[in-house]
Amino acid sequence: MSQLVTGDAVVLGLRPARLPSRALAVFIDLVVLWGVYLALSMAVLSAAGSLDDAATAAIAVALLLLVLVGGPVAVETLSHGRSLGKAACGLRVVREDGGPIRFRHALVRGALGFVEIQMTVGVVACIASLVSARGRRLGDVFAGTLVVRERIPVSRPVPVPPPPPWVAGHFAELDLSRVPDGLWLAVRQYLLRADQLDPQVGWSMAQRLAADVAGFTGAPAPEGMPPAVYLSGVVAERQGREAQRAFGEGIRPEAGQSGAALLPTAPGSGPGPGPVWSASPPPPSAPPVPAPSPPQPSAGGGDGGDGGDGEADGPRTGFVPPA
Repeated sequence: MSQLVTGDAVVLGLRPARLPSRALAVFIDLVVLWGVYLALSMAVLSAAGSLDDAATAAIAVALLLLVLVGGPVAVETLSHGRSLGKAACGLRVVREDGGPIRFRHALVRGALGFVEIQMTVGVVACIASLVSARGRRLGDVFAGTLVVRERIPVSRPVPVPPPPPWVAGHFAELDLSRVPDGLWLAVRQYLLRADQLDPQVGWSMAQRLAADVAGFTGAPAPEGMPPAVYLSGVVAERQGREAQRAFGEGIRPEAGQSGAALLPTAPGSGPGPGPVWSASPPPPSAPPVPAPSPPQPSAGGGDGGDGGDGEADGPRTGFVPPA
């Protein structure tokens, strides 16, 4: 694994390409380049057969530089470091900081590549690649580039075990922005391998990691809470915040629950110390109240019915019985 560091102090995990894959990519590129060069030479020289020897030699040198030197430079510049051979072998040319190459990088690689690969039949390039720790030839050294592998087998990420349900809501107010990524990685690796560790070793590791996390957050772990449970709860809180930041506002699942409102219940009614949080659906919203309709005038012009205020027998309907 190559330790490539960007300008933001981020370590990139890139695998440099080794000599066999690079040699195969170069062989494919040379076959294509020399095929194009021979076809163009035959076409141009047959069309300019009436010229003298000096003009023919000038045309041959121009075609040589244009195709065998300018061709790789143009292809790597336009494709951001992927020639035909590199694309077939799953390789790419990048800068030392992992970024895409530009014209100046491709120009230096192409000019030196014509000397160390084609003029010396690849002997100089092979020796330089074997001596270099990352398999770089002279063109890569002077251009500040590196050939890396793009087709890397990636394993599926293993999810961290969720914390117990009664932990939900305990760490909603913690400031997790100061905890470094290296400590998060150590906590995640511990949680994934906690079942495989010796109980005493796992307990000591959990205590040390919990103390480190509490030191960065500025708040100690709740009293009576095991350190492993504290670590799983803090990791679940961080994952919930990241998911909320990525997918927008809304109900955030916590402690293995999805879309449920977390309401406090009486202490001691759940499995574990401290306050217990249970999931219950939100109360249904009240139906909308219809707007009152205007009163209908009665035909009798009075209170209607048998007299009085008329509200004791029910609402007025505006119906007048026949005489």
